[in-house]
Amino acid sequence: MTDELRSFLELNLPKVKEGKKSKFSLGVAEPKLGSHISETTKITCQSGEFVLELLRGVRFHFDKFIKDLKPGDLEKAQLGLAHSYSRAKVKFNVNRVDNMVIQAIFLLDTLDKDINSFSMRVREWYSWHFPELVKIVNDNYLYARVAKLIEDKSKLSEEHIPALTEILGDEDKAKETVEAGKASMGQDLTPVDLINVQLFAQRVMDLAEYRKNLYDYLVTKMNDIAPNLASLIGEVVGARLISHAGSLTNLAKCPSSTLQILGAEKALFRALKTRGNTPKYGLIFHSSFIGRASAKNKGRMARYLANKCSIASRIDCFAGNHHF
Repeated sequence: MTDELRSFLELNLPKVKEGKKSKFSLGVAEPKLGSHISETTKITCQSGEFVLELLRGVRFHFDKFIKDLKPGDLEKAQLGLAHSYSRAKVKFNVNRVDNMVIQAIFLLDTLDKDINSFSMRVREWYSWHFPELVKIVNDNYLYARVAKLIEDKSKLSEEHIPALTEILGDEDKAKETVEAGKASMGQDLTPVDLINVQLFAQRVMDLAEYRKNLYDYLVTKMNDIAPNLASLIGEVVGARLISHAGSLTNLAKCPSSTLQILGAEKALFRALKTRGNTPKYGLIFHSSFIGRASAKNKGRMARYLANKCSIASRIDCFAGNHHF
């Protein structure tokens, strides 16, 4: 109960002497608030259907209880309150800018899926021309770079070894690629087909480069918004927690038990429905702390880590720019 509410009640209600029962009772819609008011001010409170109906009638005929209230004044007050609330909310979001982190982590996850899908398409497409390259280069991004460099395998020569070595980081693999190109069993492609393959490989490379820049942006943003949470659990996992909660404020309001299973709601409801074991962790499972813990200690580590993450998120949200 706030000090303003206490002062309002003491000013407008008759005082109750100690040891005596009050001759009136205060109707309160919320039972918990009523019990707290009774404990603090010794005023008898009651709540129930009768009180709710009474309050509904007061709200409906509110304009008739206030003197000198002109038609339209109530609507203007409601509109002003709505504008003030919305303005404060927008200002709050601008100051916290955690919505930028939410959008960045969503885009990062989408890019990971798209880059993986497009890279597999490049491998399958270029494998018709140079099938031996798949076994030599395992990394999708490096494969796209090598395919962009080689273009037509029939033109592959010793002159390409320095450039291939720079991409692959291994001279032996570069030489193996050149030798495989000379004895390749793949079919020849027309110039138009090769141009389309090269354009698509370049697009995959551009997406991978943008993904790297976006990750750097996310790291910088997390260190500005939630430095303690980022230092504790990592920028990506911390951003996923903020995104799943909806905002840094919502995450800070979550108890550690909720934060621990954040992201595992389906498993939780399934366990409650089947009366099975509830999940021990959600998104925080991707933290290196839980990954390094032994199998029997993973649940304990998740509980401990969720507790510390809850504290860190509250410091980041409510304590300003303090970095502990």
